[in-house]
Amino acid sequence: MARTDQQEQMYNALTEQTRNFFEPMRKLNGVMLDNMEKMTQFQLESMKRYSQMGTERVRAASEIKDADDMRDFASRQTELMNELSQQMMEDARAMSDLSVKFREELQKAFSDAGQQTMNQMNEAARQGQEATKMAADSAKSTAESSKSTSSRNTKNS
Repeated sequence: MARTDQQEQMYNALTEQTRNFFEPMRKLNGVMLDNMEKMTQFQLESMKRYSQMGTERVRAASEIKDADDMRDFASRQTELMNELSQQMMEDARAMSDLSVKFREELQKAFSDAGQQTMNQMNEAARQGQEATKMAADSAKSTAESSKSTSSRNTKNS
């Protein structure tokens, strides 16, 4: 029975170590997946905006019937180019903000992973010291028991 308890403890310890080993990678994957999702969503929204602007321009161009319409179209075209330029600047700024936030989240995840690794190493060292002490105590106890048995055997002889 003691053997199965010991095996159960070893299995649980191994399971916990494995979980702890993969936890930092799971967090990093989560950060990267969240960022990829945000970037994809942002790019899809931007593409939709730019497509709508282009479609509206093509529609406006197809409705030109005379010189006055052409003049109005050309003047509106200049305004739209300014709007497009401004929108592109805002999108670049938003992309930059997303990138900065992603970098900060990655740095935190790496920092947490490093701290967790240090904690695991310290715990493993502590457990190793305890195991060494237990082994030394057990060896000492066995030696004393053997010495005691040896001296009793000598007296009985």
